[in-house]
Amino acid sequence: MNYPGHLFVITAPSGAGKSSLVRALREHDAQVVVSVSHTTRPPRGQEQHGREYFFVSEAEFDTLVLADAFVEWAHVHHYRYGTSRHAIAEHMAQGSDVILEIDYQGALQIKRIFSDAVTVFILPPSWDELRQRLQRRGEDTGTVIEVRLANAVAEVAQVHQFDFVIINASFERALDDLRAVVRTQRLTYTAQCRAKNPAFKALQIGECVPHTAQEISWPVSP
Repeated sequence: MNYPGHLFVITAPSGAGKSSLVRALREHDAQVVVSVSHTTRPPRGQEQHGREYFFVSEAEFDTLVLADAFVEWAHVHHYRYGTSRHAIAEHMAQGSDVILEIDYQGALQIKRIFSDAVTVFILPPSWDELRQRLQRRGEDTGTVIEVRLANAVAEVAQVHQFDFVIINASFERALDDLRAVVRTQRLTYTAQCRAKNPAFKALQIGECVPHTAQEISWPVSP
């Protein structure tokens, strides 16, 4: 992607700790921003419109799909979720590293379109622990929890398609692993060429040549 910022795609089954890890990462790293997705599901707990998600009606979601406003969208747990094309491009053009918290379907769509995107899958340490976490957060009925656990089996089966895998057994260790992924990406040849170009010139290395010749133009959509 012909932008100074990076794109990270974080996926996990419900209850694995994805949102908590991303929130903690942002507290440690001011360069990281989260692209807020649109969803047709109602808010949960203390969620606010425009902070966790843009909560929209089915009709509003349909309008955004027809306007090509999403770079990807998918059905998850009986609701639809979409990632704003314009929001990602705007953040990355400003040099921010964008994190998408999306399901595995959307993550794989993003990876097919944008080969430079870095995909990370967050795993729970066990099925029993995942069940306990879903029960402890107290947001879902027993029936909904069983649906989430059943869906998690299909989601985890896709883990081999991701670039990095983090097992969230210890929150602090998982956070350190996630920070390491971000740091590693910033130290790649292409990233350093963009971020430290004066140093390359001072060392007479010459013009930076990206490893990929693909440059993607993002159409500006609502």
